[in-house]
Amino acid sequence: MTASKGSPVTDSPPSSAPATQDTRGIIPILLLSAFVLILNETTMSVAVPRLMEAFSVEATTAQWLTTAFLLTMAVVIPLSGFILQRLTTRSVFFLSLGLFSTGTLLCALAPAFSLLLLGRIIQASGTAVMMPLLMTTVLTLVPINRRGVVMGNISIVIAVAPALGPTASGLIQDALGWRWVFGLVLPIALTMLVAGALRLKNFGETTKAPVDLPSVVLSAFGFGGLVYALTQIGEGFGDGNIGNLLVPLAVGVVALGLFVRRQIALQKEDRPLLDLRTFRSRTFTLALGIMMVAFGALLGSGILLPIYLQDLRGLTPAQTGLFVMPGGIIMGLMGPLVGRLYDKVGPRVLVLPGVSVLAVLLFAFSRAGLDTPLVMLVVLYTGLMMAIGFTFTPTMTAGLNSLARQQYSHGSALVGTLQQVAGGAGTALLVTVMAVRGASLSGRGVGAEEAQMGGIELAFMVASVLALVAIALATMLPGRPPTADTVEVSADVEPSDEELLASEGGVSQARA
Repeated sequence: MTASKGSPVTDSPPSSAPATQDTRGIIPILLLSAFVLILNETTMSVAVPRLMEAFSVEATTAQWLTTAFLLTMAVVIPLSGFILQRLTTRSVFFLSLGLFSTGTLLCALAPAFSLLLLGRIIQASGTAVMMPLLMTTVLTLVPINRRGVVMGNISIVIAVAPALGPTASGLIQDALGWRWVFGLVLPIALTMLVAGALRLKNFGETTKAPVDLPSVVLSAFGFGGLVYALTQIGEGFGDGNIGNLLVPLAVGVVALGLFVRRQIALQKEDRPLLDLRTFRSRTFTLALGIMMVAFGALLGSGILLPIYLQDLRGLTPAQTGLFVMPGGIIMGLMGPLVGRLYDKVGPRVLVLPGVSVLAVLLFAFSRAGLDTPLVMLVVLYTGLMMAIGFTFTPTMTAGLNSLARQQYSHGSALVGTLQQVAGGAGTALLVTVMAVRGASLSGRGVGAEEAQMGGIELAFMVASVLALVAIALATMLPGRPPTADTVEVSADVEPSDEELLASEGGVSQARA
């Protein structure tokens, strides 16, 4: 039996996590664990100078600590949908935090740069699985009419943790040294590992479908090649870098096309590595599009702002961290509030104003100059974070809410994967615009600072145009809050027996 597109399915509790099972404390454990892991993702961005000195390596070599982390995330996240369906909840949790803790210990003790790099790769392997696990757990355990507030807490992990990573790293390095960036994180990770061992229970059903090795290889070359090529754009377009850009880009595009083709074929046997039938949900596709555009504009702007503040305004990395901190705090506080509003009013009424303000504020940054008061810039950035707060939580929740239960893990994996791609694409686009515009102005005889400022202004302008795309998509989001009988079911996806019974019961009650 197959469900037709748009068939109503009541979001009944899964049989493996009945109402009598004590699941309190599970989501907070996963939430804090994910926050620690994602916070670690951006800690190395401000450590490059110290690591170059400590290990006597060049900047291009030290930068691999960040590049390798992103590449590993891009390769592992697409596999997380299959992992979550194949392994139990506890197994995935222990796998994630175990890998992260092992990598963190190796980084803290690393006597050579190669071992530090290996530790970062192991860390990333554990980090990549945690966010899909958290989102799938929320979708499984939390009723659909209360998911907004919980997803609001997840938005803290997605947006605030990466923003606070460089600030925390800078403060720790100044006070204790770079090894303590890992040394202070390790006890927290081990504590969460123990808490999970005591509290976490298995829920959901596992499958025994064999892993499709060609899909794994194509996914690795596809997403990995694409993300690597995007990171190389930031290095410029000199003769030595053009090959590093075009070769992985070509490999990534071809491999990704073959990967999609293979998943479509495997869907007929109901054993894809990454289920692309999630895109048959109109709401999921719209929400993912908005998140990709907004995330790309946000991360791209996050690269431009430090360049502006440090290179042109003379701020130190620590001062730059303090500059962005109010925005991160405001966004963190907004997450649960916006989530509650989502549960009452639905996504469109929140997202449309959010992306509209986002576009206006990005345009305002494009008008900033070398003498713009820093206080005004702090206000603009804080407003930017508020706009993102009104965007991320409702779009992510609406998109994942629209999926059938058996698609939760795959939907979560797609969100994480395409966020990585969007972040890399947004950064590459805006850095390229800045570099090309700056070079053009310099060629006309404009001074170095004015030329760089001109490049930054145009890049922020492009970011504001990207936000206009998100506005257009936001107008098509649902205008009502979610209910238990409005979940979209993608065609050709077999609903569970309990979903069918719940759906029939819901229809009967409606007719009565």
